[in-house]
Amino acid sequence: MITMNTSKTMKTSGPRFIFFGTEDFSATSLEALLEYGYDIRAVVTKPDTKKGRGHKRSAPLVKTIAAEHNIPVWQPERLSEITEDIKKLQPVTGVLVSYGRIIPKATINLFTPGIINLHPSLLPKYRGPSPIESAIANGDRSTGVSIMQLTHEMDAGPVYHKVKFHLPQYETGPHLTKKLARTGASELVASIGEILDGSLKAKPQDDLKATYCHLLTRADGDLHPTKQTAQQAERLIRAYLDFPRTRFDYKGTSLIVTKAHVAKKPKTPLDAAYKDGNFLVIDELVAPSGKTMSADAYLKGRKS
Repeated sequence: MITMNTSKTMKTSGPRFIFFGTEDFSATSLEALLEYGYDIRAVVTKPDTKKGRGHKRSAPLVKTIAAEHNIPVWQPERLSEITEDIKKLQPVTGVLVSYGRIIPKATINLFTPGIINLHPSLLPKYRGPSPIESAIANGDRSTGVSIMQLTHEMDAGPVYHKVKFHLPQYETGPHLTKKLARTGASELVASIGEILDGSLKAKPQDDLKATYCHLLTRADGDLHPTKQTAQQAERLIRAYLDFPRTRFDYKGTSLIVTKAHVAKKPKTPLDAAYKDGNFLVIDELVAPSGKTMSADAYLKGRKS
């Protein structure tokens, strides 16, 4: 990991930036850039969404952070809508972290020297929208972050810098997301100066080694004892703990699993045998009421 020298990275004047980000993962990088004095002239994020039963509008966290720092927020349906706004700030550098949309070449070309992108995987592995979950679900022993030059092809641009570290086999999606967000933000802040002065060169990815991950849906969280091993199911539970969350059916009731382990024998009637002959022992679940409880507590509640 790069150790940040605040005397070098602190910017009170100099290059101007436009930040692209939507997911909470991106908020950590925006906060780091602001903390170290980088001149963020605008934040581009996706439009507010409606969430929950009341369909209340929910704003991306980066929008809230920008407002706290009196930074203009642009939420275009199409990026072509802000072309003229970007041109008014030229020359300007783009920084993109978990924005959630492919950036067209015409937009990338508005920036000098382009758009710098933080991606939470060791590229070219796991190009796409779910690299953190994929690393856990596939039982990888290592993961990391990549600082890259954005191109119009998904996560295919040349890489400036990568940081690799050990991935514990008890790691969960939410915890790893926070860890990579902090690491990535630190590396991003420390790398920008060298990228802009040309001392840090980007190296092309080996496209032949590229792997891809898809946009997760609720169906990805369904457990299938006849198709998965117990270990695969346990990894999915940890990987998808935030979204889409893993589910199984017990006597006609869909239950969300939050903790489980692999064993040779079942502990409760909730524990199913998987295709490798091992059992997935359910330790903790979310009942239909929305309450998180142990498997024993749930079964006792059904009997009462």
